[in-house]
Amino acid sequence: MKTIENQEFEGERPLYHTSDLVLKNVTIHSGESALKETKNIIAENCIFEGKYPFWITDGFKIKDCKFTSGARAALWYSNDLEMTDTVIEAPKMFRDSKRLRLKNVNIPDAEETFWHCDDVDLENVTVENAPYIFMHCNNIKIKNYIQKGNYSFQYCKNIEIRDSKIYSKDAFWNSENITVYDSEIIGEYLAWHSKNVTLINCLIGETQPLCYAENLKLINCRFREDADLAFEYSTVDAEISGHITSVKNPKSGKIIADSIGEVILDENIKQPADCKIICPR
Repeated sequence: MKTIENQEFEGERPLYHTSDLVLKNVTIHSGESALKETKNIIAENCIFEGKYPFWITDGFKIKDCKFTSGARAALWYSNDLEMTDTVIEAPKMFRDSKRLRLKNVNIPDAEETFWHCDDVDLENVTVENAPYIFMHCNNIKIKNYIQKGNYSFQYCKNIEIRDSKIYSKDAFWNSENITVYDSEIIGEYLAWHSKNVTLINCLIGETQPLCYAENLKLINCRFREDADLAFEYSTVDAEISGHITSVKNPKSGKIIADSIGEVILDENIKQPADCKIICPR
């Protein structure tokens, strides 16, 4: 492989259509598409300042790098990425890509990031300012993840999340086959219109969680006091540890909790309207 070390580039496509290339201590200044149409690229201790540096790239490793705010939309239409120990300050990262592996990555401006991606694996990743993160994505595995950003994981399929903290309004809307373990999910209108969502040992917070859900399952979960009006029009099998402020018009299934402040079953309940609500205490 060819190595480029301690150099600076700028302008339009300075390393266009290269392959089998190692970049060490390289800075990509303002310009566009520095490494477009490339293959088998390794970048270590590099700084990316220009737009769209990795478009249509197959097989690349990024380690100890920084993408400044100018490097927006940096990784699109690219596959087989391993990224470690990197800071991404630019929004709109990761679009229409497959087989992405991120570990020890910080994304403080994650607006509209991870759209239309498949086979994504995150570990020790933190994202902030992240509205609409993970739109139309499939096959995601996440561990030790912290997210601050609304409208996340919408129209997704096949997600597994462990040991994470997600602060997000409207998370998991219209998504299918989601399993979350040992995590906090705080944000109103959680998982509306979802299918096959399972939450295990999770803390749930804010109003109207888990409504209009189909085949919803909760195992040993806890609800904050502000998580009221839960399960409206959902088919649910829930075992809740502790108190639920209120439950409203669940469609079918079973809800077990230590106590429930208010159960609302009114004329608007949908059939079969046969959910069993059990409070042992």
